[in-house]
Amino acid sequence: MAKALGIGGVFFKCRDRQQLSQWYARHLGLAINEQGGVEFNRADLPGNSFSVWGPFDENSRYFSPSTKPFMINLIVDDLATALKQVEAGGATLVGGIEDYDYGRFGWFIDPEGNKIELWQPG
Repeated sequence: MAKALGIGGVFFKCRDRQQLSQWYARHLGLAINEQGGVEFNRADLPGNSFSVWGPFDENSRYFSPSTKPFMINLIVDDLATALKQVEAGGATLVGGIEDYDYGRFGWFIDPEGNKIELWQPG
């Protein structure tokens, strides 16, 4: 049996692709490629990080206050600083930082209303 080996990408629609890509480049340091996306290489990630595929119940409020049916999780190297950067760029922070044995989490709503979860592996 063939099996899926990991997340190959996250793709979503937005109103202004170039503007949103540049916002993420300015406020989270994403290196935008020629196609307008970012390639995250495993060698650049913390050794204790991993990808999650996780369906949620259709009535879940975990993605709130966004009304979008998805949420993107990005691995960061400094959660507190990353949250300050996106807030300075106009994002709305959602809740406070939460600590777990596998890392720290924080959330924000980007300029197009997408809820983004930031994870600093611990």
